[in-house]
Amino acid sequence: MALEKMRGVSANYATFSGMGEPTLASNLGQAIELTRAILHLPIAVLTNSSLMSREDVRQELALADIVVAKVDAPTEDLFHQINRPHIKYTLHEILQAIESFRTAYGGKLALQMMFFEANTGCAAEMARLAKTLSPDEIQINTPLRPCPVRPLSPDEIASVRGQFVEFHGVMTVYEAKRLEVTPLDLEATLRRRPKL
Repeated sequence: MALEKMRGVSANYATFSGMGEPTLASNLGQAIELTRAILHLPIAVLTNSSLMSREDVRQELALADIVVAKVDAPTEDLFHQINRPHIKYTLHEILQAIESFRTAYGGKLALQMMFFEANTGCAAEMARLAKTLSPDEIQINTPLRPCPVRPLSPDEIASVRGQFVEFHGVMTVYEAKRLEVTPLDLEATLRRRPKL
């Protein structure tokens, strides 16, 4: 995207996310530093957490102001069923890496947890798991964009949220304030994030 399009645009963060996993970029750290220097904005990175077991990935993520790490399952079997990972790391290794990252990281760590029928019954286990990771925020989501699984209703998500009562900074996809956003490139945005 041309820098000229970004000038004068109001933004809270420059966010690394999208159709690919940001931590796959071998130059993520350089991209974070360059983006911050040009845009003078805090940096957020949304990661599926699959490569957080790598020390170099954790070091580069530590350059961001906010890291949103995805955790959707409390067990190895459910992790494979939901996420279908193509990595050599186990869920246990990934969770240990997130915990290690949390202890050294000075920025804001958020956990993004996606709930749907397959893992709804694991909400209490997910809350216990979150407690060991000590996030600053927990985002409870359900798929609202085109997806092969049915999203949970607001009542079902409220029931899941009830398992996280001891946490501060919990929000659900249904509670989140919807901001009016004007994409810089509507066609490219709709390719990445189609509407229902």
